[in-house]
Amino acid sequence: MLNILKTYGVQLLIGEFPHGPLGGLSLTLILAVSGLICSFPLAVLFGIARTSTIRWIALPAAAIVHTLRGLPVLMLIFWAYFIVPLMIGKTISGTTTVICALVAYETAFLGEVIKAGIQAIPSGQVEASRSLGMGYFRTLREVVLPQALFNMIPSILNQLISLIKNTSLAYIISVNELTYAAYQVNSQLLTKPFQVYFLLALIYFAICYSLSSLVGLVEGRIKNKRQFRTV
Repeated sequence: MLNILKTYGVQLLIGEFPHGPLGGLSLTLILAVSGLICSFPLAVLFGIARTSTIRWIALPAAAIVHTLRGLPVLMLIFWAYFIVPLMIGKTISGTTTVICALVAYETAFLGEVIKAGIQAIPSGQVEASRSLGMGYFRTLREVVLPQALFNMIPSILNQLISLIKNTSLAYIISVNELTYAAYQVNSQLLTKPFQVYFLLALIYFAICYSLSSLVGLVEGRIKNKRQFRTV
């Protein structure tokens, strides 16, 4: 495996860049982070809509969220691959296709995370802000969302871990992320599939374990800050 890493490490890390398109681990991280960033504003809107007391807002939001959560990511990738070009009237790259699918997926799951964060805010804070003359949107903007989003940082990071693993499905449409790069390496070697894919598993494990450790540190900081406030 060390020889494979020495010979093909650059290909696994950045693909054919700078002499060709960026790929490998770098593209995997770009796909995951792009999916999280692009879905975040939509997730906030869906989280707010899911906690709304207005039925014509809450019910459609719930229907969309439950539909997206009930579909596998691979199905969303296929839908984005065939439907998005029909909607916009032109073809799109495989990378854009995967980002669209990940945004749809993450909007649903992250929206539920934000919904839980909003519902966890004590109702007394909302009532106190309303008694001070603050309207619904101002209360949401200045009291509820800052606390909810701060408390949900560990959950948001966990969603990033999930996205990193889900990017491996992009190889189905030949997007040159980490799994597809490993597939190309295996096609060149032909005789060492176990070593190649074991190395691939180790890379994914290292990334996800590092992020999981970061989540633990963030949770500890948030817990300490809460205890400091209550003292």
